[in-house]
Amino acid sequence: MVVATDYPFLDIFWTMLIFFAWVAWIWVAVVCLGDLYGRHDVSGWNKAAWTIFVIFLPFLGILTYIIVHNKDMAERRMAAVSAQKAEFDQYVRSVAPASGNGGAAGEVAKAKELLDSGTIDQAEFEQLKAKALAHA
Repeated sequence: MVVATDYPFLDIFWTMLIFFAWVAWIWVAVVCLGDLYGRHDVSGWNKAAWTIFVIFLPFLGILTYIIVHNKDMAERRMAAVSAQKAEFDQYVRSVAPASGNGGAAGEVAKAKELLDSGTIDQAEFEQLKAKALAHA
């Protein structure tokens, strides 16, 4: 029967450290292969060659890929992040209120300006205010 005292703390720590290193290595390999397969400027034969290199000589293959394509990987990642940000910004603009000045609060402020300038009366102000708050 295995008891907790048969597996000392340093062995537990070492096991956790090895497991963490293994997971980190898998993550680095996935990032490199994801970058490789996401590229459009590399032919299928080059992708296959890099894949074989990474599978049969994993440490050398991954480290070589990182050394050779480090700057390119960073530029592609930054371009992808910029594209995602632009797409998100476009989505937010498409669903944001059309008034562009703060939604319901902006519409009420406009109506208040019209009321203060005498363009509309109190009843019209209340109607505009109710309409703006109903759409909020």
